[in-house]
Amino acid sequence: MKVAIVGVSGAVGQEFLSVLDERNFPLDELVLFGSSRSAGSVYTYGGKQLSVKELKHNDDFKDIHIAFVSAGAKTSVEYAETITKHGTVMIDNSSAFRMEADVPLVVPEVNAEDALVRPRGIIANPNCSTIQMVVALKAIENISHIKRAYVSTYQASSGAGAAAMKELIEQYEQIVKGGEPVVAKFAYQLAYNLIPQIDVFSDNGYTKEEMKMYHETRKIMHSDIEVSATCVRVPVLRAHSEAIWIETEQPVSVEEARRAFTEFEGIVVQDDPAQKEYPMPLFIAGKEPVYVGRIRKDLANPNGLTFWVVSDQIKKGAALNAVQIAEYLYIRRGSTPFPL
Repeated sequence: MKVAIVGVSGAVGQEFLSVLDERNFPLDELVLFGSSRSAGSVYTYGGKQLSVKELKHNDDFKDIHIAFVSAGAKTSVEYAETITKHGTVMIDNSSAFRMEADVPLVVPEVNAEDALVRPRGIIANPNCSTIQMVVALKAIENISHIKRAYVSTYQASSGAGAAAMKELIEQYEQIVKGGEPVVAKFAYQLAYNLIPQIDVFSDNGYTKEEMKMYHETRKIMHSDIEVSATCVRVPVLRAHSEAIWIETEQPVSVEEARRAFTEFEGIVVQDDPAQKEYPMPLFIAGKEPVYVGRIRKDLANPNGLTFWVVSDQIKKGAALNAVQIAEYLYIRRGSTPFPL
């Protein structure tokens, strides 16, 4: 199988290299693509030196089976036809196609089979904060339908890319040395601060990030669930955290919820308050699962539960989820050639 990464120089592109290697993904050849600025750069994969090719409107994707694309929505829209015209499956990490009716939006633990129906040859990778939330929600949905979910996110600088992570580190260094922190990637200084805005505001007062969590959750889960989100950027390097409150049709006990989380694929339960055990981004950065803790009944709602969810934004929230989609397609493929 021949695989491509488009946008390899970015934080998610680099994570694709790591995840493919860590999971021993069954590829025979890897091709790297980037902008004219990145073309010629060299990266190592599987002990081989690979040179980045410039992404162009040509036939470079003719023999490629799967393309992981993480180069921004504008590039995804411009090059989608070029990438898919010869049968390549494009797994896109941008927001470009997520809400298109003829493009599946997939989290393998939740709706893997949606990836099998892709009229345009495109599968969309959801928003990072949505991915970790729906993995946790699906475990409870299997017990009782979730009517409503309220979520407050605590999103790491990694959600804004490698340059944003670098800016956070540098801001702390600048402040410690008595200087003025340089602000470029965020609206305000992030060091020693919280910013209650991720993406631009919509007319209804919610940001685009918050509306993504509403719309994407309903599409992924094929549900009428109502989601209300407040998304906050916090001075953490990697791994997003979420405080989630849900209302189910039937009461779900803490014991039932804990068992459902424990038995669900992709979730690790870290929930022992007496021993101060609960998920924290510092210790979860670089790990694959979605971690759940602080599981308890909602004091304000007899059909309510609340819990705390942490997951690595660059890994499960981006590259890993996409690779898991490809793994699912590979397993389902059996002996039949691509396209599936």
